[in-house]
This record gives sequence, C-alpha cells and structure tokens, in this order.
Amino acid sequence: MKIFTAAITGLVAATLAFSPALAAERYETLPYALSPSSAPVETGTVTSNGAEIYYEIYGKSGDPILLIHGGAGNTETWGNQVNAWLRSNRVIVADTRGHGKSSADDQPFSYQLFADDFIALLDKLEIEKTAVVGWSDGGIIGIDLALRHPERLTKVVAYAANVTTDGVQSTVLENPTFLKYLDRARGEYERLSPTPDGYDAYLEKIGQLWATQPNWTAEELGKITTPILVLAGDHEEAISEEHTRKIAEQIPGSELVLLENTSHFAHLQDPAGFNKAVADFLAK
Repeated sequence: MKIFTAAITGLVAATLAFSPALAAERYETLPYALSPSSAPVETGTVTSNGAEIYYEIYGKSGDPILLIHGGAGNTETWGNQVNAWLRSNRVIVADTRGHGKSSADDQPFSYQLFADDFIALLDKLEIEKTAVVGWSDGGIIGIDLALRHPERLTKVVAYAANVTTDGVQSTVLENPTFLKYLDRARGEYERLSPTPDGYDAYLEKIGQLWATQPNWTAEELGKITTPILVLAGDHEEAISEEHTRKIAEQIPGSELVLLENTSHFAHLQDPAGFNKAVADFLAK
C-alpha cells in the first residue's frame, strides 16, 4: 500500500499547485465546519480493543444522536450538526480509532472493529439505544451496527456510504475537492493525533481498508430491520449514484434522498439542507 500513499501525496501536490482560481460550484467547495456554540458537557475516552477512543457530549437531555465521521476525518467536522441539535438532543461525537484524538494499536482497520469501539462507548455512557448519523466510513459503520447490533439503534442515516468496494468511483483520487480534503486531513491529523508524525502510516492502513472493505451481499443487507436513510449528494465524487440507489433498493424499507448541488461533503457545503433531511427522517 506504499504505492497508495505515494499516489495520494503526488496527486494532492499537483492539484494544489496547478488548480486554476475559478469560481466554484457549491459541490466543488470544501467549507470548514463552524465550532460548537457551547462547550461539551462531557469529554473523555473509552478503552476498546487496544485503543483509546476520544468522545465529546453536547446537550444534557433529549434522545441521543451519535455522529460518526468519515475516513481521515475527526469530530470537528460535525460542528454545524452539533449546533443544530444540542438544544433538543444529547449529541455524541467521537473519533474513530486512529483518527483525531483517538489512538490505535497494530491491528488492521476494519469496519467491524470500528463499530465494536462505538458499542464500547455506548456501554460506557449507559446508552441503550441511539440514532446514528454517519458520513462516508461513518455511514458504513452505521450499517455494520444495523447488521450486528440492531438492538442498540433507533435509526441510521448512512450518508455517502458504500456497501461493496466497487461502489467507489475509480476517479475519486483525481477529484480536486477530494484531494483538497485529504491534504487538509494531514494538517488536522498532525494537530490532533497522539501520534502526530504517523499520517503516512495511517494512510497505509486506511488505504488497505478502503481497498478491501466493505463487501456485504444483498442477502445480508436484506436482513436489516433498523430504519435507514440512504443520503448522498447529487454530485458525489466518491460513491457512484448507481451504487447509492442500489443500497436503498437492497435495504428493506429504507429511504433515499439526494441533496442538490452537493457532493461527498454535503454536511459542510449545505448544512441547512443536510440537517433538515436528517431531522425530517429522525422525526418520523
């Protein structure tokens, strides 16, 4: 996977050096999230399978919502969503292992391992059931939880997720917005991680994960009983629209929403539209 890391580094450098300064469509932008409007009511870590998983909680009452970020991301990506729900819900954000402020051991990354970490977190917080809003890898983790731990869930929003590796578009690493995201992720990793010099090693591990997982069958997805919203941008650069529609077809009773003029980063590009779609689904 060293080739993967080298390719990422070279493509990012070339894109940032030669991208023309033209007015961008909204789906081509990569805004920063707002910071939460109030301090967390609780922060901490939970030990799970050799890793220390960092979490924050906003809001003291209401139904819990667990927000799970995407690969190379961290809890800071959810500021717009935390602000939308902290007064009505108990909002939990956490860094998946090896991301943000969470540590990782030598185990290969897997979505099942990530999901088990979140079960450990729910156990520590004594949360019996929660809604999960997951972006990209976070959406995949939400689907894994729906398959293996449906008793811990009320609903799942799977935004910009895939269920097989062939759902990822072959051109994703040529997309300037996605490459800009990976370049930004390096700086955030160096600022937040307990191993700030480990980003290249991290890329090796996450690249291996993306190349080999997930691989659920239609039969497996057909057994899901948790209500799921399959959410994506209509200019998604990472996951094909055909694949997104296939997910909605294979999960019984799921809903499909495509957000206009947005991409893999709709929660940043159109937080109002994203939050409304999620809130409408959770309120049903």
